[in-house]
Amino acid sequence: MCGIVGVIARNHRISSGLLERATTSLAHRGPDDSGTVILRETIPELLEIGLGNTRLAILDLSALGHQPMQDKETGNWIVYNGEIYNFREVRQKLEKEGTRFASHSDTEVLLKAYGHWGERCLHELRGMFAFGIWDARRHRLFMARDPMGIKPLYYHAADPYFLFSSEVRTLLGTGLVPRRLDQSGLLTYLAFGSVSDPHTLIEGVKSVRPGHYLVWEQGQTREVMYWDLAGEERHAAPELTSRAPREREKLVDELRGVLGEAVRLQLVSDVPVGVFLSGGIDSSSLVALLSQSGVRPRTFSLVFEDAAFSEAKYSRAIAETFRTEHQEIVVLQQDLLDSIPAAIRAMDQPTFDGINTYCVSRHARAAGVKVALSGLGGDEMFAGYPSFKTVPRMERFTQRWAHFPRSSRAVLAAAFVRVAKTDRTRKLAALAGNHERIIHPYFLSRMLFTPCQRDRLVPAWDEGAVDRANATLRDSVSRTRGLDSVNQVSYLESRCYMLNTLLRDADVMSMAHGQEIRVPLIDHRLAERLFAIAGCWKLDGDVPKPLLVEVLQSALPAQIVRRKKRGFTLPFELWLKDELRSGVETVIQKVSTGSLSSVLDSSAAHDVWTDFLEGKTSWSRPWAIYVLQRWCELHL
Repeated sequence: MCGIVGVIARNHRISSGLLERATTSLAHRGPDDSGTVILRETIPELLEIGLGNTRLAILDLSALGHQPMQDKETGNWIVYNGEIYNFREVRQKLEKEGTRFASHSDTEVLLKAYGHWGERCLHELRGMFAFGIWDARRHRLFMARDPMGIKPLYYHAADPYFLFSSEVRTLLGTGLVPRRLDQSGLLTYLAFGSVSDPHTLIEGVKSVRPGHYLVWEQGQTREVMYWDLAGEERHAAPELTSRAPREREKLVDELRGVLGEAVRLQLVSDVPVGVFLSGGIDSSSLVALLSQSGVRPRTFSLVFEDAAFSEAKYSRAIAETFRTEHQEIVVLQQDLLDSIPAAIRAMDQPTFDGINTYCVSRHARAAGVKVALSGLGGDEMFAGYPSFKTVPRMERFTQRWAHFPRSSRAVLAAAFVRVAKTDRTRKLAALAGNHERIIHPYFLSRMLFTPCQRDRLVPAWDEGAVDRANATLRDSVSRTRGLDSVNQVSYLESRCYMLNTLLRDADVMSMAHGQEIRVPLIDHRLAERLFAIAGCWKLDGDVPKPLLVEVLQSALPAQIVRRKKRGFTLPFELWLKDELRSGVETVIQKVSTGSLSSVLDSSAAHDVWTDFLEGKTSWSRPWAIYVLQRWCELHL
């Protein structure tokens, strides 16, 4: 696990110290080692290629794992962030075909795999990764991101330079990227509380999309999809739409094997691996699967001193059931409050939902946990969110609503708006009055600010920026054609909320402390199998995530399966009205004078704060504006 950066200059030199400064800015991602190299080529034009890496040593802790790494046979160079969990199997395949290795690292396996197979190497990999390879023979840069988008990869192209990195802030720090807000990114942030890939909050900086590779050659770039979660070959097969008991038993047995393999693969490490145990179904399932395969996992849980927010009894129940080596990390409320400024400084892009992940990683790393398995993705893959039931209902409402005469819809929608007093009823009013602007009901279910609310916050949207932001959402919806309603929501949750909020927060906030988080429940081979199963198998009126529960063969205690869904939450509702009130209010008032002043309407922003204090809206909306303003103060 690492931080990576690269600079290509055409007929220019990379200025003195630029590459070293950029690499140093990623030191938190890789505190164990670092390195840079500058290559020079004159064919077909003068090129300087700078590559930098900071290393968090997990596999092959020796100096042989140092990056940037060169393949002596091909002359290719690599900088790489991530883990290839099946690297030993890939290595064996390459060795049978005559490839020789100098180290025991997955970095060298990836470098040799590209040298042997070219871009086809991506189909051999099972893991999380983002990397750049300078192809010495073809004079081109090959970059790729893992299928699920677990690891980030950003780039900026503006002749004579092309830059890429693990973090947006590193690109800004080069001085080669103008510090200008991107309106498409801003729109998606206000809509969902995080910026939607491939946009960022910085104009001209884009993200390589999950399951894509990007090639830079002679100043031109092209991005190619090599894998998609909703590929046609993964649509539910007819034989899997039946709910016959025998067929279900066969399916559950098959899933047990795929899921068990995914979890065991992600134990590969030359340092100890722990499991973050919250006591929910997802993290508990990891412990159960490891125990069933003969592994006694090391588990750790964060425990609030305040019993009202603590989930200790659930995590203790799992630890006792499976006799894990369990560690409780007690967290005081003041510790959490004191960590908020540092957590916001750690944000590579603003997010309304990253503080909890920062706190988990900080305390776990301080307790000696360098690599941790997380249950992230279980809700998306196994249909655990309320959206799996509510979104299809909203779709049916939209279809019926469209049959009303337009004049009648306008009258009814206006009446609905007048009586809407809560965030939920305002969303329903938005669905009735603005359903043409809501590309799919799923997006409304995750929406922070509705279209009308965003119009008040940003009165003068650039129409081109709106079109670009909406095109991203429409593309996600278009890829779900042919999926049933449950698998459609699963795709959208995975490619929107999970990708842009959960995975990004997990990466940035853990790497802020030099910690690696692994997410077995979204292994892409497991995801392929799940998307070939009809949605009717994944919902049950009584049992949450029934397929996952069945896979575990009733191993989980009933109190874990039946408990109300909660997750690791912080009491922001209380904090914003007490300890954080003064600071948040002061920052929101600065919207009128800061870098957001030319875009955001300051009175509308202040109204959001007032609505919260009067109980008319949830804490997440003023908090999102506060985080946005603070991020802009720090980086723009």
